Amino acid sequence: MKIAVEGCCHGELDAIYSQIHDLEERNNYKVSLLLICGDFQAIRNERDLQCMAVPDKYRQLGEFWKYYTGEKKAPILTIVIGGNHEASNYFWELYHGGWIAPNIYFLGHAGCVQVNGVRIAGASGIWKRHDFHQGHWERVPYNNSAMRSIYHIREYNIRRLSLLSSPTIFLSHDWPQSIEHHGDLRGLLRRKPFFRADVEKGELGSPPMMGLLHQLKPQWWFSAHLHVRFEATVQHEEILDEEPAQSGNPDEIVIADDDDADEPKTEEQRRPAPAPSMNPDEITLDDEEFDVAAPPPPPPKPVRHRTTQFLALDKCLPRRQFLEIVDVPAPTECDAPTLAFDVEWLAITRAFAPYMSTSARQPAFPDEPAARAAVQSSLDWVRAQILAGEPDGVRRVADVQQFAETAPAPGAPDAQGRSQPPYYRNPQTAAFCSMLEIENKVDPR
Repeated sequence: MKIAVEGCCHGELDAIYSQIHDLEERNNYKVSLLLICGDFQAIRNERDLQCMAVPDKYRQLGEFWKYYTGEKKAPILTIVIGGNHEASNYFWELYHGGWIAPNIYFLGHAGCVQVNGVRIAGASGIWKRHDFHQGHWERVPYNNSAMRSIYHIREYNIRRLSLLSSPTIFLSHDWPQSIEHHGDLRGLLRRKPFFRADVEKGELGSPPMMGLLHQLKPQWWFSAHLHVRFEATVQHEEILDEEPAQSGNPDEIVIADDDDADEPKTEEQRRPAPAPSMNPDEITLDDEEFDVAAPPPPPPKPVRHRTTQFLALDKCLPRRQFLEIVDVPAPTECDAPTLAFDVEWLAITRAFAPYMSTSARQPAFPDEPAARAAVQSSLDWVRAQILAGEPDGVRRVADVQQFAETAPAPGAPDAQGRSQPPYYRNPQTAAFCSMLEIENKVDPR
């Protein structure tokens, strides 16, 4: 499956789709999926602009609203995450993920989905230490502080993502911390010399993202944010547990030798042979010591080497490296890409729903064994309650969530002005929470 990967979008959807079309025409192939690594800027109207943390000169309506209203249709299934320049009010409506426009799916503040069996996980936002341990306390109308902290990634989402098994692809806006040391660092610093101070202090990138990279070991990791193309390869070593060696045929029935199995033994024959001993009073010279060989060292355990291919891309501007096409084998081949929920992520979401905080204080999390046990219990529930009856064992997103316009289009009377909009309830979030039978903490009561 050919997948297009975009760095920062900054509202330039027309240019991105046009570039993909040109590549398809030039190379005679078909792109099935587009992934966008943040700063998407899903601006529906003028009031959404007031919820985006950028200087006034960058508050531009852009092109997304045309896809939102149906004036245009995304020609390729598109999956996006959030960055640090977003209309955060809209992304909060779809905290658990959902369609932000027809054929354009927001992965949520954290999430994992499948496209034709390819598992795609991701995290929105950027790393800021002072907000990491807080809950999601921000609500419209945002003050200057909340307008920025709302896109700072939380520990809650990192802990949830860490419980996934290895996805095929991971998306982040931030780079994983110190990823620059796994690629051409000299070349990077030639192009971006102002990175040097952060590199030398070990502060370039996000520590939680690097932790997830080592934990999850995805095949691909795509990022944006720093507006430069950069490749790296991270090697992972996994120690494989060997099964205990078995001699002979384990299924063979062993029968005692017929010649002496039933032969009666004398008392002398039954007596064990004496163990060899050395004279404790004998003086042994160095050159007369018994040569006792040390036991050989145990053979090294087998190691499986895995790699994560990291790729960061630039923002969408002329003569910039903002788009790349990669080939990813898809377990399920079909004419059209199918977006489905990831069963493991559904179980994690259900198990961790009680720990989602909508205040500044984040309650304590369970330890890892307890968390994994809760996820396993939820996994059994998801398979029984959500996947039962699905012929191919997956639940399609479109069967649960359908796109709905929640905010007015540009030009409408209540879409104009420089005040922040009211909060809009999104039926997709309600449908998702209802499917999992969890409390909808996104919509205020």
